[in-house]
Amino acid sequence: MQVRLRHFFPAIYGLLVYTCIRLVNDTGFGIRFWLRPWHITVLEVGMSILTSYITIFIVRKLAARFNRRTTSKLTAMQVLKEFAVITLVSLLLNNLLLIPFEMVTDNGLQLIDVVLSNVIPTLFILLYYAILRGNGYLNNYIQQQLQTEKIKNDQLATELKFLKAQYHPHFLFNALNTVYFQMDEDVQAAKQTIEGFSSLLRYQLYNQQQTVPIAEELQYLKHFIQLQQLRMNKALISFNTDPELQGHLYPLLLLPLIENACKYADGQHPISINATHKEGWLQFTVENRVPHVGIAIKKGGIGLENLKRRLSLLYNNQHQFQVRHTTDCFKVQLSIPLFPKPATHA
Repeated sequence: MQVRLRHFFPAIYGLLVYTCIRLVNDTGFGIRFWLRPWHITVLEVGMSILTSYITIFIVRKLAARFNRRTTSKLTAMQVLKEFAVITLVSLLLNNLLLIPFEMVTDNGLQLIDVVLSNVIPTLFILLYYAILRGNGYLNNYIQQQLQTEKIKNDQLATELKFLKAQYHPHFLFNALNTVYFQMDEDVQAAKQTIEGFSSLLRYQLYNQQQTVPIAEELQYLKHFIQLQQLRMNKALISFNTDPELQGHLYPLLLLPLIENACKYADGQHPISINATHKEGWLQFTVENRVPHVGIAIKKGGIGLENLKRRLSLLYNNQHQFQVRHTTDCFKVQLSIPLFPKPATHA
């Protein structure tokens, strides 16, 4: 439909221009064009349509050229220059095609014929060009915005993968440290620990940008805690979850909080972990006791800093993250919305 309209539009445009010229001319002089010889009217209509096809073809080519050359915001001077070019093209074609034809019709060429044959087609072609150019500029702007957004999303996706990959070395370090001490006491237990860590790493590798059920994430954390308990008193870690927790979230956002607590609790101080549900949000709290001396709590290690960046990218700041540190207690609280169904991050 659009292709047909594109081909027939110049003919419709030519009829519109010719009708306007005849109305202005005939009204002023009291002429009734339907009383003229029909072949003259047919010739005038044909020449008007032919001129319209040539004019619109050239104007479309110019508009396409100007669109390609426009890489930034249009300026008033640029618009005036383009309109001046279109005006000159219209005047040139009108005087080459329409004016000579007017000399052999009716009572010959008169001043009013010259004025009407130049002014009316030029005004129409300027209006058409303004619409055509504006539409082209808008399409270019939209394409640039889409391209910019795509580049931005690609950069964010790359950054997310990089941030997520930085968890693995820290995670592996803890695993090797645990296995190292088990090798001297129980080789079989060390093998089981390696199998457990392999399962956890598999979860990290196969869950990237898509969300996972909250139940899977909590189960993953329970397995991690079980492995941590191999090198510390089991009673020191309490993990409480709300049975009403449902929905999906992005994976591995909770792990750095537990890793951080296990690191600074040093296997000798209690850790309290709570996951509750509140109006569609996950409230995740990790609190651990720390010694008064001997261990300094940094304001932000690689784990927590990466977590903050991932939260900003994935949830677009639709989250709450609080860190409280006193002389003998370190507490972090994370609140994030739960998705009702699986979602992916661009």
